[in-house]
Amino acid sequence: MLQVFHMHQTMKRHPIALAVCCALGLQSSHIIADEHVAEQGMFVVHGNWIGGATEQDVQIYPGARDLVNTEELHHSPALNLEDALRAVPGVQILDETGTGILPNIGIRGLNPLRSERVQLLVDGYPIAIGPYTNVGVSLFPVTRETIEHIDVVRGGAAVHYGPNNVGGIINLTTRPIPLQTEQVLKERIVIAEETGHALFDSYYRVGGAVNDKLALQLQANIQTGEGARDHAETDVANLILDARYLINDNNELNTQLQYYDVDAELPGALSPSAYQQDRSQSQRTSDAYKADMLRASVSWLYSPSDDIEFEWRNFAHDADRTFFFAQDLSKAGHWADPEGTPDHIADSPRLFKVFGTEPRLTLRGKQHTLTLGARYVREKVEFDVNRTLLADQSKKSVRQWRFDTDAVALYASDTISLLNNTLSVTPGIRYETVSTDFRDNRSGFQDSNKVDEVLPGLTIGYQISPDVHLFSNMQRSLVPVQTAQVTKEGEVANETAWNYEAGARMQISPELNVAATLFRIEHDDLIQYDKASNTYLNLGKTRQQGLEVSSQWQLTPDLQLDGSYSYLDSEQRSGSYQGNQLPNAPEHHLNAHLVYQQAGWRWTVSGHYVSSSFSDAANTGEETANGSAGELPSYALWHARVERSFGLDQQKTLNLALAVNNLTDEAYYFRGADVSPVGRVPGQGRSFIVEGSLNF
Repeated sequence: MLQVFHMHQTMKRHPIALAVCCALGLQSSHIIADEHVAEQGMFVVHGNWIGGATEQDVQIYPGARDLVNTEELHHSPALNLEDALRAVPGVQILDETGTGILPNIGIRGLNPLRSERVQLLVDGYPIAIGPYTNVGVSLFPVTRETIEHIDVVRGGAAVHYGPNNVGGIINLTTRPIPLQTEQVLKERIVIAEETGHALFDSYYRVGGAVNDKLALQLQANIQTGEGARDHAETDVANLILDARYLINDNNELNTQLQYYDVDAELPGALSPSAYQQDRSQSQRTSDAYKADMLRASVSWLYSPSDDIEFEWRNFAHDADRTFFFAQDLSKAGHWADPEGTPDHIADSPRLFKVFGTEPRLTLRGKQHTLTLGARYVREKVEFDVNRTLLADQSKKSVRQWRFDTDAVALYASDTISLLNNTLSVTPGIRYETVSTDFRDNRSGFQDSNKVDEVLPGLTIGYQISPDVHLFSNMQRSLVPVQTAQVTKEGEVANETAWNYEAGARMQISPELNVAATLFRIEHDDLIQYDKASNTYLNLGKTRQQGLEVSSQWQLTPDLQLDGSYSYLDSEQRSGSYQGNQLPNAPEHHLNAHLVYQQAGWRWTVSGHYVSSSFSDAANTGEETANGSAGELPSYALWHARVERSFGLDQQKTLNLALAVNNLTDEAYYFRGADVSPVGRVPGQGRSFIVEGSLNF
């Protein structure tokens, strides 16, 4: 059996130091997570400033934070990762495919389309295809089965994680390596009621200690079949190899190698009339998507003493993604009208080569925990567009753009412990310098963009009593000009924003926990894509503010009820749309989740309500004829699941489950996205999920 790592051992020998770190939530994820995960018979995944990802860590974090744990992710009736995130306060989900390959996730009124306003991480590494200049997730190399839990941090982390963090960060943690050799076989089938289409999700994992130094794990997740709508054939392969090597008591290496491949048809948006006729059909029968990515990460952790920790993280990926989409070039500005007659098929290959390196040093003293870090990221992007004329199949290259980006970030923070370690004050600062060179290979035109920003932050956490934790924070964030914004007309700029939070977590009784957060976001130069004009709009100054409340209530030893409510007030504060709400920013979200467990059975019912919103900056109320703009109606979704676990022997466990997603077959939609920006994109209708897994 591989030994538990040095910091875990030393902290077990120093319970006072462990208690101090727990009280402050400081750089303690490797400590707390070690303790938690070792109990589960798994190796830890070392973390960083935000601390570990347990319920205890969340309770003492100095900002709004929620954890979608393993039970909520893998034992719920959610269709995919996006669906599982619906229950998190402040999170807006627009499910485009039902298969999870192209997520649309927004936080606190920021644009959900292509998840371009949230920092998505996997095991702490940025997952965006271009972490600085292509923050939209047009390639998402993640599948649900490979993820252990999801950590949603909405405030207080901007100094240590950037850029594009005004909405917060979402860290997806992959399954850890088990201490002893373990295998998992799992099959999941999603069947759409309306079309009868089936999507098969097959998963296999094997891992454990090879010897007292080395541990390995292999995960293979294959998805094949069809999404709920017509023209939705999908094939996904996700292979992950993890390795952990303990050099000695003070040094360890962690590596991950991943290959991800997806080939899918995209049903696209529908005209309003087509939606009313049959929401499962597709009018965009030429639209498709292909992508692959090879990712690698290597980290070295050096812990010479309890007070010093040095971690050097390195990551790289080589990615290729292409959208195929129909165009009607005879109608300028209306090429994506779902009822148009295409005369071209376009393809938009994007090649990305990204490398990043980030050393970080943590020094702990009696009253101070100092964190110093730096990061360098290099991005090379080939940004092409080709067209095939349907009349004679002739091909033409219409765009050959090249982008080279170098980004350097420096950050420092000092967590000061006061009042017998019950009060922590963390001032911090981040400096970002991003330089992008642009070249048009067809015309020879060259240009560049450079941004230098100083981004301060302050977090405060106060454990006023064993049952009450208060927090407040303020932070400034940055989004550099994106390469996609160069492709269309419009005024663009580097975006900056201030984010403020104040909140509390309270253990009302042993059975009831409540959290509440007030937040405010003030944005400068918010850039938003406008579907109607096919341009980028600079909305100028915007403001979002609101309230998020959540609770966990253990009604009986067998029955638990979780709930959350989010209120959002958004406003455009400058420009021609001053006074309007932000697009895709509903005022109200309401969630409820009920779980009953007894004698090996687990029954789950969950509900989600989303109020109406506008789909464009102009706040168009009456829907346009082609569905490019108009009010988005409110909707409510109900899901249910029942499962049973069987202990076959001491080493084998069989789990069988049946779920229904969208029990009432609620009809809802949002407006088009990306290559199909005009029309209604139907939400997922009623689906049945059959699932079986064997652990041995």
